[in-house]
Amino acid sequence: MTNRKGIRRHEALQPLSRHHMMGLHVGLKLSRAGTEESNIPTEQIIEDAMEFWCLGGQEHFREEEEVLLPAYALYEDIHQPDIVEMLLEHVLIRSGMDELCRGNISEEQMGELGELLHGHIRKEERILFPMIEAALPEEKLQELAPYLHD
Repeated sequence: MTNRKGIRRHEALQPLSRHHMMGLHVGLKLSRAGTEESNIPTEQIIEDAMEFWCLGGQEHFREEEEVLLPAYALYEDIHQPDIVEMLLEHVLIRSGMDELCRGNISEEQMGELGELLHGHIRKEERILFPMIEAALPEEKLQELAPYLHD
């Protein structure tokens, strides 16, 4: 799979990249909530974000944390700023999505969450996934494939 930037993603990571595409759309909707740029009612944005989160978002984070990063740690030092930042952003996004699901979020906070989610996904696609693909041998990437889902 080749993304819009022409980056070819290893087939094992393609399910995560496809899920990232959905996350980018949700992030954009959230970031525009309550603004003139949005033609989508806030209630619909919340519903779309909850659906994204409950039907794969949480699992997506788990796969990155419990499958991808442990595999990476076998080949490279995991104590890198990009990895630490990824994990911290996972915590912040989880927290924001939990508040959204509870109905405890303002449009301003939705905007901040959307920007965080959007930027986080961009970093994973542009920095982290290429770093992981370069570090893991082909056989290890193939071994991971059954554990990574859309």
